[in-house]
Amino acid sequence: MSRSLAIMKPVTWFGPTWAFLCGAVASGAILWSWSDLGHLFLGMLLAGPILCGFSQVINDYFDRDVDAINEPNRLIPAGLISPLQVAVTALALLLGGLLLASYFGRDVMILVAIGVFLAVAYSVPPLRAKRNGWIGNALVAISYEGLAWMAGSLVFGPFSPANLLLAALYSFGTHGIMTINDFKSIDGDAAVGIRTIPVIHGPKQAAWFVVLTMTLAQLIVIAAFVFWGKPVTVAILAVLLLLQLWPARKFLRQPVEQHLMFSVQGSMLFVIGMMVAAVGLRSLL
Repeated sequence: MSRSLAIMKPVTWFGPTWAFLCGAVASGAILWSWSDLGHLFLGMLLAGPILCGFSQVINDYFDRDVDAINEPNRLIPAGLISPLQVAVTALALLLGGLLLASYFGRDVMILVAIGVFLAVAYSVPPLRAKRNGWIGNALVAISYEGLAWMAGSLVFGPFSPANLLLAALYSFGTHGIMTINDFKSIDGDAAVGIRTIPVIHGPKQAAWFVVLTMTLAQLIVIAAFVFWGKPVTVAILAVLLLLQLWPARKFLRQPVEQHLMFSVQGSMLFVIGMMVAAVGLRSLL
């Protein structure tokens, strides 16, 4: 059981869980009753441990050759967990996710089905979209942020155009965040033919792409709240963006050495901004 949990990678659950919570807040329809809190808990369970966990399990299994080079001590390449246990874990998560999604209704079920397809397309041959960093990271960003945000909103109410805009923009910005993770395994990825953005363009250009993508997404969010007449939200988002400049500068100078630092500091400020935007949108609706 502990090894199944390990390959589900709990550390990765935060992103989609947070996006679901942001979508719920942004819907403007959550009332914080016991019933709504129950739905919120189940939705966050669906987005994080179940569906994100599923995607991590299948990704780890089909990454076993890469991990044998980059991280040979991980459970699957080290032979510490059997293929049967991996398959049972993935199947249990998939069935549990579909069952819980059906409880939330057709619209959420459709989003979950799309997310499962994107997870499979990302990791599993013959598609294995992760072999190209531009396409693969886009699929992850859409799944982890956009679909989770939309599901969080749809659980509690109808989906507004403004909500869709925020989900799309934060998905776009998350493409950059996903690219940060690729700096840790440039040599191993290149050796097995996985063309991540740092492999294709080199660390320096890839770092500029990360920073520009995250910054552009947040600038457009700020512009949207200017248009919607929300000065307090604009001010907070602007401060959060300015605070990212210092870690971004260090990351641009030494992308390989500083990518972990920027992953923590820059990403943290980015996700705080997501909730600020969600609260701002809630007050708008």
